[in-house]
Amino acid sequence: MDEKKSEVLQGTLDLMVLKTLYAMGPLHGFGIARRIEQLSEDVLQLNEGTVYTSLLRLQQQGWIKSAWGASENNRRARFYSITKQGQKQLERETQNWERFAGVVGRVLRLERQG
Repeated sequence: MDEKKSEVLQGTLDLMVLKTLYAMGPLHGFGIARRIEQLSEDVLQLNEGTVYTSLLRLQQQGWIKSAWGASENNRRARFYSITKQGQKQLERETQNWERFAGVVGRVLRLERQG
């Protein structure tokens, strides 16, 4: 992989947001974005608009909920947390992703014929 930042594969951001909230507990949008970037060792670069679009989509599906609270620097922020329905969706999406990644892995291991 080259040194430049990579874009998030379409459809994977929601999965990463759900998993981050499941593992870390309630976080505000900026915190979610920074945590995913840290875990990617800065290979992924997320802008806040992309993350908030994902959060809105997940909230509309009932997979996360939000509540107002105070951030680390005492500013008012919306904190997001995963719902029971979101945990079930996370399980389904994780299984789908693992199956998809397995297929991609098999294709990439193909050897040249002839």
